[in-house]
Amino acid sequence: MEKNGLFSQRIRLRHLHTFVAVAQQGTLGRAAETLNLSQPALSKTLNELEQLTGTRLFERGRLGAQLTLMGEQFLTHAVKVLDALNTAGQSLTRKDNPAADVVRIGALPTAALGILPAVIGQFHKQQRDITLQVATMNNPMLLAGLKTGELDLGIGRMSDPELMSGLNYELLFLESLKLVVRPRHPLLNDTVTLSRVMEWPVVLSPKGTVPRQTAENMLLAQGCKLPPGCIETLSASLSRQLTVDFDYVWFVPSGAVKEDLRQGTLVSLPVPAIGAGEPIGILTRVDTPLSAAAQTLLSAIRKSMPL
Repeated sequence: MEKNGLFSQRIRLRHLHTFVAVAQQGTLGRAAETLNLSQPALSKTLNELEQLTGTRLFERGRLGAQLTLMGEQFLTHAVKVLDALNTAGQSLTRKDNPAADVVRIGALPTAALGILPAVIGQFHKQQRDITLQVATMNNPMLLAGLKTGELDLGIGRMSDPELMSGLNYELLFLESLKLVVRPRHPLLNDTVTLSRVMEWPVVLSPKGTVPRQTAENMLLAQGCKLPPGCIETLSASLSRQLTVDFDYVWFVPSGAVKEDLRQGTLVSLPVPAIGAGEPIGILTRVDTPLSAAAQTLLSAIRKSMPL
């Protein structure tokens, strides 16, 4: 009790804002820019928080900051506190007019690119008055947003059992990792091997993400390593544009480039994938029924999946 009381007395909103920003951005540098802080000031605040909690919340390395298991658990509570304060602030300025129906969706960046455009287009033909709020985020942020009620439904990955408590998971498909390039890439005139591919600049997800781990396992199995000068980003739209316009090789989950491959905008290199693929599914809260509009959207997502 004494430890908890000390934590409650000393914790400040700046600790929570800093923690959530680092979790969202993946690096201290990007989080510092988001909060308009210097990186030393942000590091100091993060160190204070870890001293208050008595545990490491991030594993920090040369390529970024990855949430520990305790960090992922704390993220749910931090987001809940900040969301509650935001809701309280909105209630002070809310107008009497009833708000239009809103469905709030969280999705992995590649899932949003691969699944949602066609689904949303069909949904709005039937539900013109429903506002859809779509946020792309990493899986820990998605789970935290669902648990706090910030999101109505999510498209993401299964996680550790303790992080999935209170959530339903429905498998949609298995997503393999592909290496794609633009149709006129010089590699397509050559014998394609993974070692040859690694002579070209690469775009891939940051450290700590499932696609990045899959990419590293693929390279390790072939005795290869990433080239210098990689582009590491969670932005599927940026990755796609770089690959379409330049000679980058994009390590990308298959669902995100399904339409580009079908239309010939991008071409998949003949590099064999490892394993059956990562499961991508629908995530909802166990104890909160979905609105009629959210149910309609959920049905549209299910119908968009191939049989």
